[in-house]
Amino acid sequence: MRAVLLAAGLGTRLRPLTDQTPKCLVPIHGVPLLAYWLDALFTGGQIKRVLINTHHLAEQVEAFVANSPWRDQIDLVHEAELHGTGGTLLANRSWFGNEAFLVIHADNLTDAAIGPLIEAHLAAGTDILMTLLAFRTAKPKQCGIVELDGRSRVTGFYEKVEHPPGNLANGAVYVFSPKVLEHMAAMGRSALDLSTEVIPDLLPHVLAVEHTGFFLDIGSPAALEQAQLTFPRPSNLDLRLV
Repeated sequence: MRAVLLAAGLGTRLRPLTDQTPKCLVPIHGVPLLAYWLDALFTGGQIKRVLINTHHLAEQVEAFVANSPWRDQIDLVHEAELHGTGGTLLANRSWFGNEAFLVIHADNLTDAAIGPLIEAHLAAGTDILMTLLAFRTAKPKQCGIVELDGRSRVTGFYEKVEHPPGNLANGAVYVFSPKVLEHMAAMGRSALDLSTEVIPDLLPHVLAVEHTGFFLDIGSPAALEQAQLTFPRPSNLDLRLV
């Protein structure tokens, strides 16, 4: 399977840190976020190739990849203008072929294994167009909240609403059927947002897999500090440093 790491965001909520460092390279225990994801993807064995989009401070991401032990399995694509999370997928549609693929927002940090998510999607049947990783959050108003039926299918999707109906959050780690790209192309636009414009259209053909371990959106200085205090320090730290 192939995977996309969405890494082109500006990281405005982390300024001034992200004025000098792209958000995807913000370090936790001295290790860039992007390195955690690449390690999780490639050491699991299910992912053979990764696409990373760049925009803000792109030269730093390019230098990181050039020094990565996985550089021969990584493709970079630069966006002079941001396409939106869905637009990036459309712009690189040919890269995916006609197989299921993984999409990850690279500004999150988790200890979740990717394999069970992929396995759940492939076992779910052809009517499931997308499988997402979900987690419990203490701040549901700041997340996309999902409602499930008894088969773990998503029946409701609420993106950062004032009164969310629960605390089961979308982790922005997805496995997509190639049919989703067909649906997006039919919308006739080059810039699309997955959370607000694509995923709601896919219900009820979306499956959720809940992760009960560590999951955190590194979207604010407070979250970054929390990660430094609570996320386990990796044992192979030297391997992942640039």
